[in-house]
Amino acid sequence: MKSPRDCAVERERHPQLPPGADERVSGYGVMGQPFDSGHVLGLRRWTASSVGDQFTSIWHRDPAGVWHFYESAQPRFACSRWFGHGVRESTVVDIDLTWDAPNVLRVESPGLVDWTVTLGSSPMTHVMNGVSSVLPYRAWRSAAMLKAMGAVASATLGAGRVGMTGLTANGQPFDANPLRIWRVVDSVARIDGQDAGHPAPLPGQARLGDFWIPQRGIFAMGRVFVGA
Repeated sequence: MKSPRDCAVERERHPQLPPGADERVSGYGVMGQPFDSGHVLGLRRWTASSVGDQFTSIWHRDPAGVWHFYESAQPRFACSRWFGHGVRESTVVDIDLTWDAPNVLRVESPGLVDWTVTLGSSPMTHVMNGVSSVLPYRAWRSAAMLKAMGAVASATLGAGRVGMTGLTANGQPFDANPLRIWRVVDSVARIDGQDAGHPAPLPGQARLGDFWIPQRGIFAMGRVFVGA
């Protein structure tokens, strides 16, 4: 079985957009990681994008609930294009991704974020990955199927509510296709030079639009479709 690093390297070397008329991105990232300090981090590494060049985005919510995006591309070509209305500020910065081991990813933006995640599997991620591997493309574009998959993920992953379809913070409809997932089994971060604390669920689950930030770290390979 391929490691997360192997899968990410393949996405980097062979970026591919799915067919469709919607705006589309594909790649990988950490859907969200809350900490007991109240900070939340997320990562989106889109190796292919229908609206511009590939880009990387770090999502950060501070303990007061304020969101900030750090992005390697201008906001109109990055995640702010779809979720910026829920974010106080988007800043263009350098972001480095380094695989320290087949299952250990380090995310760095100098002076802002230094974040290392260790990934692992579980019986449930194996089951979900097996199901995902045999689903036809039309199933991934079905809102009813995505809602059913989100309900199953919500009940089995221990990550709180999981939404795979809905509206972005900017009001556009989206479909998220997590084609393969791993659990984040360890997460260590410094944000603005301060320790983010230990991974832990938030008292109230965070979200941007209809995208719910998992209450435990989930790393995914996948794609997202965003309509007008």
